[in-house]
Amino acid sequence: MHEPTSPQPQPAQATTFRIPKHPRNVPEARAQVRKALADWGLPTDLAADVALVATEFVTNSVRHCEVTFSLVEISLTLQDDQLLLEVSDPDKEKLPTPRTAGQQDEDGRGLAVIAALAMHWGYDLRRFTKCTWATFPLPEVAPACSG
Repeated sequence: MHEPTSPQPQPAQATTFRIPKHPRNVPEARAQVRKALADWGLPTDLAADVALVATEFVTNSVRHCEVTFSLVEISLTLQDDQLLLEVSDPDKEKLPTPRTAGQQDEDGRGLAVIAALAMHWGYDLRRFTKCTWATFPLPEVAPACSG
């Protein structure tokens, strides 16, 4: 008789890439995020939200990081029931600070957009970098019918 086995935990899927800190590289970061999420088979609406949040984080790093010739690192980790997005840059002095944008302001809404799309977001100061991060819940997969 064959004994049923308990399901083994799935290993985390992860990818990390770096871009030079320059505005012309923001679209490339967004494209790489979208490609990774498509390769993992995630729904397009979730991928669109994650790509938008990644774009906001990368844009903030490009605009506010004052370390010359630095790289921005983007990491995606798919583990269990959530997706973790991390964007790191070497400027530990410039921390993300939510603010209220006026009706005529052309910027200042990025962190509000991130808060609306992500399950959680925040930042960590690491040894050599500042890392902004956001988590997203993964959709539940219906179990396959057996019979």
